[in-house]
Amino acid sequence: MDSRMRKIPARFTWLVMPAIMALMMTFVVSGISTFRILGLVPGFVREWMGAWVLSYLIAYPTLLVVLPIVKHAMVAIMEPPKG
Repeated sequence: MDSRMRKIPARFTWLVMPAIMALMMTFVVSGISTFRILGLVPGFVREWMGAWVLSYLIAYPTLLVVLPIVKHAMVAIMEPPKG
């Protein structure tokens, strides 16, 4: 058996890309927000992870809805590539 990790088929890019984007962005933003509100207190990481999970649960479905709108807006305002 091949020990390499199996790759996700390209047809699922529309699901995987926003999932990764949401994970990364919510990790950073929830960390900054939690630090801003609480400071570096005991239990900070626990509170941050709680905020991260909640923000991810909101961000991922939001991205699934918003990304097609953003793509449409980009086509409307961007000049097509030359050549």
